Amino acid sequence: MTKLTLLCLPYSGASAMVYSRWRRQLPSWLHLQPVELPGRGARFDEPLQIDMRALARQLAREHKPGLQTPYALFGHSLGALLACELAHAFRELGAPEPVALFASGTAAPTLRSDYDRGFAEARSDEELIDQLRTFQGTSEEVLANKELMSLTLPVLRADFMMCGRFTPAQRPLLNCPVHVLGGKEDRATTEQLIGWSKETLGSFSVDMMTGGHFFIHEHEARVIRTIKTHLEVHHRRHAQAAAPAF
Repeated sequence: MTKLTLLCLPYSGASAMVYSRWRRQLPSWLHLQPVELPGRGARFDEPLQIDMRALARQLAREHKPGLQTPYALFGHSLGALLACELAHAFRELGAPEPVALFASGTAAPTLRSDYDRGFAEARSDEELIDQLRTFQGTSEEVLANKELMSLTLPVLRADFMMCGRFTPAQRPLLNCPVHVLGGKEDRATTEQLIGWSKETLGSFSVDMMTGGHFFIHEHEARVIRTIKTHLEVHHRRHAQAAAPAF
């Protein structure tokens, strides 16, 4: 059976493990491949990166030899920007574009706010913890755990700096469909989400869900169902192309 690979990029401060639960809910034809970033999870000993384009090029070089096509890219928040950069980096290396790019929970690259750029320089532990509170995805018990925070905050600091220093590049647009997911109570406005349509010559869609920044966890089943629905057409197309002719 022809499988479609879904490469998933984590949000700020997270490891690839945030997507591990998705495997149980995906159809057999959709192969989940969480992408671990340097400095966390199994790559804990590697240096953290604060240059998004350089990180995308590094990930593209690492994954291109084993890249299974067809494939799609999904990223939430920081991961959405990184997924878009990874699509371009794969193309620069001569790999095919993804059949779809899913950008979740963040403004389009060309519509980033001054607030986002305010994190270009390193923030204090207290400022980072206050920022986590605004996202409403971390309990006070976790925020008060000094040992856990000592592991999390350096990663979060580097990731926020990477977002704050990111600037869009002038280059040919992608050709693949771009599907955006947003939370109705999240900071990204409808205009900022629709701005993702300027990243591609292909089709575009927006799916809005109730909830704040971490709506992908609040409505996990719906997020997965949305991804599956968009990818089914690509799976059928590739399955038909791979079928033997009689």
